[in-house]
Formats: sequence, C-alpha cells, structure tokens
Amino acid sequence: MNVEKVLSEKEILKKISKIEDKIIIGFTNGCFDLLHEGHLYLIRESKKRCDFLIIGLNSDESVKILKGQNRPIESQKQRAMNLSKLEEVDAITIFNTETPENIIKDLNPDILIKGGDYNKADIVGSQFVIENGGSVEVIDLLPGFSTTKIINERMK
Repeated sequence: MNVEKVLSEKEILKKISKIEDKIIIGFTNGCFDLLHEGHLYLIRESKKRCDFLIIGLNSDESVKILKGQNRPIESQKQRAMNLSKLEEVDAITIFNTETPENIIKDLNPDILIKGGDYNKADIVGSQFVIENGGSVEVIDLLPGFSTTKIINERMK
C-alpha cells in the first residue's frame, strides 16, 4: 500500500499548498467495497477532469450506516490499500460520517465528481462547491457493475 496517499484533510491541504503551479483539485467519494471495473472507470474518468484527485473513503462504520451491518466486505484498510495502488489516485482520506460534506467544505475542491446514479443537485457538497467557483460533474456509470451484484452472484 502506498501509505503516503492515505492522509488526513490537513495533510492533503498541506500537500496541495506545496504545489507551485495552479492545479485543478478533484474530489469523489464512495465505499469502494470490492473494487470493481465500475469503480475503476469512475476513478479514471475523474482523473481526466483534474490534476490532483482526492478520494473520500467511507470508514467501516460509515459503510455500515449506508449499506447495513453485513457491509463492508473489505475493511477500510484493505479498501484504502486497493485505492492507493491506482496511479490516478493522488490522495485518500477516510471519513466516519454518513456523508463527506465536512471534508468537501474543508478541501474546497475545484470539481466535485460522482457516478451517474446521482443528480447534480442532490450530490452532497454540490451547492458549496458551485458557490465557491467550482463545478460538479456526473460521470455515466459503466453498466453491469456493482458490489451488491457481485455479492448476490457469490451467494448463488
């Protein structure tokens, strides 16, 4: 695992501040449980839209709130390790809350990116990012890929 990529919000801000050129900061978030081709597509497409891509990773506790007591399948440490191996990912921060709203407000990314199962107006932090001069993008989902689908297929 590239532990240098797993950082606190303060560490990410410090890292960004040391970059001399003006860069586009991108942010996306998710559980990324059982990393699959749909996740990889979202991350690759996200990186095309920014210079520095930050992943907000739901903690184990946060995933349980969103997905139920039987999730996540992989621990936050494993999920962070999987993401840290990706060239497109510049930083990962783990959050314990149900949404990454506070992280988005702290990091104030130039672009907020989510998968196509969201409407721009419903994306947590979208209003804040837009009010601060940023943009929000929704990337079409890669059809046929989901962690729930993988779990259901394994249960058969």
